[in-house]
Amino acid sequence: MKPLRLVFLLTCLAAGSAHAGLFDDSEARKQIADLKVQVDTLSRGLLDLSSQLQNVRDENAKLRGQFESVTHEQEMAKKRVQDLYLDADTRLRKLEPPVPGGAESAKPGTVKPGSADATTESQEYEAALNLFKAAKYKEASAALTAFVTNRANSSLAPGAQLWLGNALYAQSDCKRAIDVYSQLAVKWPESPKAPEALLAVANCQQELGTPVAARRTLESLLAQYPEAPAADTARQRLKKR
Repeated sequence: MKPLRLVFLLTCLAAGSAHAGLFDDSEARKQIADLKVQVDTLSRGLLDLSSQLQNVRDENAKLRGQFESVTHEQEMAKKRVQDLYLDADTRLRKLEPPVPGGAESAKPGTVKPGSADATTESQEYEAALNLFKAAKYKEASAALTAFVTNRANSSLAPGAQLWLGNALYAQSDCKRAIDVYSQLAVKWPESPKAPEALLAVANCQQELGTPVAARRTLESLLAQYPEAPAADTARQRLKKR
């Protein structure tokens, strides 16, 4: 009887071991499958992250290119403004010799240069112009606007009006600049600044993409002021068109 019991016990132990082995193998396979799912998920996440990182790099490169382009345009705009200033200033100095106090010659109906008010006008005008020279175009616009408003009858008003237009042009506000230049040509048609204003109008029209209008303005300048220094520049530009 004892041998039979021993055989029975051994059989039970063997069956239990086999069942445990099967259970362990199934559990291991399940864990491996779960791990594979986790690895696949992580891999997809890494691919998505890599793609997002590349997109960020591409966007940064694009923004860097745009920044460099804007910086270049700003430098070119600054150069155009400085060229405009030097070009106009050179022509105007030939027409209007300086007077004491830095102001222009007084005209009939204005305060005499020796008076305190004329000195104040000169100081205000020079202060506004110095803002323009310092590339403080917004501040220059405000100062020049105040001058042409408060000193409308001054001999310096046409010059202030011209530089107000230039200050607006320097801020890429060509539409307002055209209005200011045009007002000068209408209000002070006999001023040496009038042909300069028309030339500036043509500059703005060209930048706004209206070359036909710019050409008409240059032709009008030549018809009204054929002997003005600005007329020589107008002729040269018309030859290139």
